[in-house]
Amino acid sequence: MADVRVTYDRTVDAAYLYFTDPQARPQAARMYPCDPVEVGGVINIDFDDRGRVIGIEVLAASSKLPKHLLDSAERQDPEDA
Repeated sequence: MADVRVTYDRTVDAAYLYFTDPQARPQAARMYPCDPVEVGGVINIDFDDRGRVIGIEVLAASSKLPKHLLDSAERQDPEDA
């Protein structure tokens, strides 16, 4: 099973799921915002210049993603002491 890198910032409740090689730093050539009414929040899909999905940004992540995924994500905010 392939690993997907996930980062999470609890302060702003935003997560990012990376679908690229951890060593690669691809630039998003375009972003597709999902309809917030249809998905019940803000989800943005990033594509590279060849049209491949490189990542997904999820706002209000705690209401959209499983708790175990956010608990195991790389933290982008200072954790509570």
